[in-house]
Amino acid sequence: MNKLLKLGLSIVFVLSLLVGSVFAEDTIKIGLLAPLTGNGADDGINVKNSVVMAVEELNASGGLLGKKVELVYYDDRNEPKEAVGLAYKLLERDEVVGVVGGSYSFPTRAVAPIFQEEEIPFVAAYALHPDVTAAGDYCFRIGFLGELEGRGCAYLAVEKLGAKTVSLIHADNDFGRTLSTGTMEYLEKYAPDVKVLSDQAYPFGEKDYKAYLSKIKEENPDVVIASGYFFQAGPMLKQAREMGITAQFVGEEGADSPETPKIAGDASEGFIIATNLNRDDPRPFVQKYLKEYKERFEVDTCMVGASAYDAFMVLVDGIKTAGTTDGDKVKDAIAKSEVEGLTGKVKFTETGEVIKAPVAQIIKDGQFRFYCEMDDPRVIGQ
Repeated sequence: MNKLLKLGLSIVFVLSLLVGSVFAEDTIKIGLLAPLTGNGADDGINVKNSVVMAVEELNASGGLLGKKVELVYYDDRNEPKEAVGLAYKLLERDEVVGVVGGSYSFPTRAVAPIFQEEEIPFVAAYALHPDVTAAGDYCFRIGFLGELEGRGCAYLAVEKLGAKTVSLIHADNDFGRTLSTGTMEYLEKYAPDVKVLSDQAYPFGEKDYKAYLSKIKEENPDVVIASGYFFQAGPMLKQAREMGITAQFVGEEGADSPETPKIAGDASEGFIIATNLNRDDPRPFVQKYLKEYKERFEVDTCMVGASAYDAFMVLVDGIKTAGTTDGDKVKDAIAKSEVEGLTGKVKFTETGEVIKAPVAQIIKDGQFRFYCEMDDPRVIGQ
């Protein structure tokens, strides 16, 4: 090969690298991990749809730092090992500048240390395990810690429903255990006279709750604090009413899904949950989101979608404020931010936890409606 040909090929190679670099910089890439298949698919699809809406709205209004935002999303199947592999894919192949954690606690707590180590801002939408933000100062949470939600359930039972006796039932996983811990913490500290008749844990994959409910029926509590995702809470409510249990049921954001009343039918009427989204919020942009989601996807949205939307907008606000995609500067901007989100005004503690009060929703005529706001210091811990 002669020198002239070699020189020509070298120039072509360098130009191709430069062109590739230019095109790569045409967009700002933000990652998203969510369970798009498996038992959490309804939540994961809601997350993806909501963040896609946010990206489209942002790009239609001019984008971010003069560029379009490109959303890179993957299905973690609610599996930690899968999530870890995808986290490295987002970092090494896709070169994202920030990531929305749109999955449950188990996979989310597995990837948080990875983004921390690589200094990529990571905003978890609704995963509630303490380890998510304990990973470090690049990790933030839009939803509530499990203990806080558990305290909210206890608050509803005691302060709003006047319970003197309660029975607890929860999934035997990170989610359920932290919720139960928060509930017991509140009861022991603020309602020592309330009698806890039982605290039962069921396997995560359980579908038949009759054995657990039989015990609750014998106990005849004033309130049943039943923690679980919609695919657990829905069947449990239905089976409880079929067995003649008339006690008031209280749950949390895992059951915040249009699937809960679909699964449970009339048995879901009156079910109260502590959660992160008020469907009756009068702010126009909240009602716009709720309406447009329903029109576009022909199903109601829920807490997970709204929380993921807010997580994305927190990342966007951090990048705008920092004026750069540099992870260190964006992280610092997020830590000081106050963003008007679908789930309320979002700001953070020094440890990356959201500062806001949870709300309670009650199912009426098959729809979640506002029940109360829980801004009591005994719940929010401030």
